[in-house]
Amino acid sequence: MRRPSWVPEGTDLDKPNAARVYDYYLGGSHNFEVDREMARKAIAMWPELPQIMRSNRAFLRRAVTFLAEQGVTRFLDIGSGIPTFGAVHEIARAIRPEAKVVYVDRDPVAVAHSRLLLEDDQDCAVVQADLRDVDDLLARPEVTELLAAGEPVAVLLVAVAHFVGDEDDPWRLIGTIRDALPPGSALVLSHAALESRPDQAEDHQKLYQRTPTPLTMRTHEQITAMFSGFELVEPGVVHLPLWRPDQPGTVGEHPERIAGVAGVGIRP
Repeated sequence: MRRPSWVPEGTDLDKPNAARVYDYYLGGSHNFEVDREMARKAIAMWPELPQIMRSNRAFLRRAVTFLAEQGVTRFLDIGSGIPTFGAVHEIARAIRPEAKVVYVDRDPVAVAHSRLLLEDDQDCAVVQADLRDVDDLLARPEVTELLAAGEPVAVLLVAVAHFVGDEDDPWRLIGTIRDALPPGSALVLSHAALESRPDQAEDHQKLYQRTPTPLTMRTHEQITAMFSGFELVEPGVVHLPLWRPDQPGTVGEHPERIAGVAGVGIRP
């Protein structure tokens, strides 16, 4: 296979990659047939996957737009994947052209793609780090620089915390990040919820147990607890389509079928 210009040297084009599969779900073009084949197999087991991924991305867009309108110009996107289709810097800069974004992912393939795509953008940085090693993540120069100005920073954990098992205590990890943030900073979080699709929760988790990133679905109460120390923005922690929809009438009768909840909190 001929290597496209956006693909880093040394990338294995015959092996699927989760970040490129996600790009495919979103309707992007930064993926290969091997990624699309993996996605089709997953969709056969879970037909609503693309809709769920797109609903997560739509929530990210609405949340970033809301915070940029409130004056936030600094964003820390943890678990960012490849910033191609509706990336945070593009959304934020439509309102705040001066916006700065640090993208963080633990996947070396996603990081390599991201660095190549953003190499000419002086206000974006890409860091390979793992949320589970939160002290290391916060110590990275790109992250400390983002926080050093004392201006509000929006931390994005969109469809990420459910890939952190209970043994790694995501509540503690998020609390550590919260304590490092300046006042007025925000937490943007979405998470797979047990109550959304109780009929399929077990099958969904079994599906992800076959991958390097097992999924831990949690209750609404457990997810809301991740906002400890933040003041929730209305309407609180709700099903993904219900968080400040662009057009309330288009949400549909069963927003719970998206199988996730989301919210935005502000640190006092």
